[in-house]
Amino acid sequence: MSAAIELLRPDLRGFAGYRSARGEAMRGDVWLNANESAWPNPGDAGGDANRYPEPQPVVLRAALAALYGCKPDQLLVGRGSDEAIDLLVRALCRPGIDAVLATPPVFGMYAVSARLQGAPLLEVPLRDTDAGFELDGEALLAAAVQGNARIVFLCSPSNPTGGAIPLALIAEIAARLAGRALVVVDEAYAEFDSQASATALLASCPNLAVLRTLSKAHALAAARIGCVIADAGLIAALRACQAPYPVPAPCAALALAALAPDVLATTRARVDLVVAERERMRLALAGLPGVRRVYASAGNFLLLRFADAGAALASLRAEGVVVRDQRAVAGLDDALRITIGTAAENERVLTALRAARSTP
Repeated sequence: MSAAIELLRPDLRGFAGYRSARGEAMRGDVWLNANESAWPNPGDAGGDANRYPEPQPVVLRAALAALYGCKPDQLLVGRGSDEAIDLLVRALCRPGIDAVLATPPVFGMYAVSARLQGAPLLEVPLRDTDAGFELDGEALLAAAVQGNARIVFLCSPSNPTGGAIPLALIAEIAARLAGRALVVVDEAYAEFDSQASATALLASCPNLAVLRTLSKAHALAAARIGCVIADAGLIAALRACQAPYPVPAPCAALALAALAPDVLATTRARVDLVVAERERMRLALAGLPGVRRVYASAGNFLLLRFADAGAALASLRAEGVVVRDQRAVAGLDDALRITIGTAAENERVLTALRAARSTP
């Protein structure tokens, strides 16, 4: 039994899950095994939506594995990173016993999934330093051991703070929690960061998993295509816990089109543009009156503190600009998160915030 499998809930080790009709390797041209309609829907232009899709599309899985530098059997495709987070918590955490650890301020789905599973939630807040929000590795390790953490979520680059966690620290945390917890690195914004992916650590850290998504840099938020990359045994166990047909065929086709070489080249050029605009906006925003701080970011967004965040938000809305209000988040009661848009959209942000200071 692999080290990753030993972290599964004991009652799910060896769990086969549901065997769907499409999950069986069969050949034929008259398909009467899944109780599907023999006729396509009249409104279906493609004419094939009457058939269930592949549970794990082979070609898409191979393309994603090539993109992320892993083997296909190390990767599970699902409905964005959100499904992967939920699957991991349900598969590894026994209600009331095995805890989930997160590092706020951070993406809220880790806490939501823990609560839905009845898993205790441990929180080790990031430290707000002169260099930005940073992870306290020793505090995290102590809390994980004392609180019986089964999963440790590390968001890198972190949402909403924008900070990235050094790979050396991730490797140290995984090594010191070996046999105790799965360390999950959420890399939803990794394309905007110059640091290498934590997938480079998988060979030496069997208790590591990495989340990736096509929602952000690849501009496919509506398609809901994400994946978890981990030990092949853990991936197989997660598939047994997953719904029978998690990847709609139109979404799989769209994802495959997005992974074509020429499309990937355009995506990379747009990522470079976002990174350049991020730096331009960071400097421009930092020079505005009323802006207390602009945090450096490795994502496609910036976190700002304001002297009057409410007034800044009102001015942005008056200009038709919608940003993320962070004031309800602990430690961010004066903060807004602003996504990097096109150059023209970014100029509207600057115009609105200048107006906020000039209004009596």
